[in-house]
Amino acid sequence: MPLLCLTLKTISLPSKEALLLVPSPTLSPKPTTYHSFSSKPKLKKPFKTTSICFFCKNQESSISLLVNSASWSRRLKEMVMVFDNSIVVTFWVSLFGFALLFILRRNHRKKRTEKDPMEFKIQTDAVNGTDIGECSPEYGSGGDDVIIVGAGVAGAALAHTLGKDGRRVHVIERDLTEPDRIVGELLQPGGYLKLVELGLEDCVEGIDAQRVLGYALFKDGRNTRLSYPLEKFHSDIAGRSFHNGRFIQRMREKAATLPNVRLEQGTVTSLLEEYGTIRGVQYKTKDGQELRAYAPLTIVCDGCFSNLRRSLCNPKVDVPSCFVGLVLENCELPFSNHGHVILADPSPILLYPISSTEVRCLVDVPGQKVPSIANGEMANYLKTRVASQVPPELHDAFIAAVDKGNIRTMPNRSMPADPHPTPGALLMGDAFNMRHPLTGGGMTVALSDIVVLRDLLRPLHDLHDAASLTKYLESFYTLRKPVASTINTLAGALYKVFSASPDQARKEMRQACFDYLSLGGVFSTGPVALLSGLNPRPLSLVLHFFAVAIYGVGRLLLPFPSLQRMWIGARLISSASGIIFPIIKAEGVRQMFFPVTIPALYRAAPME
Repeated sequence: MPLLCLTLKTISLPSKEALLLVPSPTLSPKPTTYHSFSSKPKLKKPFKTTSICFFCKNQESSISLLVNSASWSRRLKEMVMVFDNSIVVTFWVSLFGFALLFILRRNHRKKRTEKDPMEFKIQTDAVNGTDIGECSPEYGSGGDDVIIVGAGVAGAALAHTLGKDGRRVHVIERDLTEPDRIVGELLQPGGYLKLVELGLEDCVEGIDAQRVLGYALFKDGRNTRLSYPLEKFHSDIAGRSFHNGRFIQRMREKAATLPNVRLEQGTVTSLLEEYGTIRGVQYKTKDGQELRAYAPLTIVCDGCFSNLRRSLCNPKVDVPSCFVGLVLENCELPFSNHGHVILADPSPILLYPISSTEVRCLVDVPGQKVPSIANGEMANYLKTRVASQVPPELHDAFIAAVDKGNIRTMPNRSMPADPHPTPGALLMGDAFNMRHPLTGGGMTVALSDIVVLRDLLRPLHDLHDAASLTKYLESFYTLRKPVASTINTLAGALYKVFSASPDQARKEMRQACFDYLSLGGVFSTGPVALLSGLNPRPLSLVLHFFAVAIYGVGRLLLPFPSLQRMWIGARLISSASGIIFPIIKAEGVRQMFFPVTIPALYRAAPME
């Protein structure tokens, strides 16, 4: 249109009469049709060119203007048609280019995965005197299905469980002799139920294990008994306490009876990775031979001091305290068949039977440094700071145990589960997740995790598709949360509440917790059901925890509130929030309270 106006400016208008002689014609070219790539063709609006010759007073000038207008119309139509053809050609060329690039890239990846496989070597196992094959990534028909690193509680139980399901399992343990530990000796009733579910309940028989029916709390000369809510269960269901080493040896022996489970003594030095997938392990036998073992799935269960977990998770290990362990002999606990928790200063003391004649005593020492055992500082600490706080019935046995000198220490570690899902590998047990051992929940969590993993793997006959298996097993991290997060959160929260503090609000919280549990009824059975693993509900845990805090505030404000008491009550609520909310955050709010919103929960097993 700007060009058309320019033409009008160059036309002279000689006379007014010419206006009456020339009509005002309208040129309406045929509409240009545009073919889109949809099913229905679209029509562009007709381009109408209206002459303005009625302004002209000369007929020849008007005809010239009409010709110029028609000429611009034809040129514009031709340009639009050329533009349409360019779009069509460009689209099809681009589509062809993308298709060619996709085919070439797929072939390139295929060639990478089909490289020459590693040579199949036969090496002699100096431990068992048998031939061990180093399987290629294609895994020959005689290879293992699962490699388990570590044969502690988690590793031995998992080996038996998977072997019973028909898996070919290769267990590599650093030391197959009987362990001697001061933790892992109390199995909660919820853990015993999982042991029954796995068919391993006979492993607590023949090792002088003791039935545990609840807890007894002691504080400032007062005590209260908290029994497990076992009324709805079979009479055999209860907690169990024992020597950790005897229990582990029984599970190892039972796993070794299966023909498709092979236990081997060796130290795993590294995981074998190929193109981001774990293919197996490299390990050293007790004779010093460097060997490799391959399997489609490697499960790392090498305990709290794991040197392999760094590549499979984000380890945030915290060491809030250490346990000092003693064995009291030939003494009777105030409440038989009960664990005893003494709310001592500066932190709790645990007592529970580990045989018919022995009682384990664990003294918690805050911080990572403990008094030296070698120069006698530890014995002096136990006699001067701790002995006066144990129940009078146990005082003499405690002093005798200190004088005997068999004092052991163990750092108390906590680590929230923060995995890096890795094709071909999985973490289990203390290598994966730890909590303060105050509540004795570690074995319960480990056995519960094994039940979850077993149920996930049962529909699968082939574990070789590492990528699909990893995506499928992401649901494991959500399915384990009810039990794991409840016990983990309770362990961390109770340790902080039960520890002495100069802060007045924390003192009130500690006293409120003792009094709340002493009320009996739902006020004691509710928390104990959470502690024992019989009621793994995170929401119930949070409700009880803040019920304790509100109960503490009520104690402060009745019968006559004051500004000081109101201020302490507000700080008590704040202190309670500061204890539990960081633990919940570390465990994962969404996984704990809204697991149904996790997409991985609904993934089906990979197709065979």
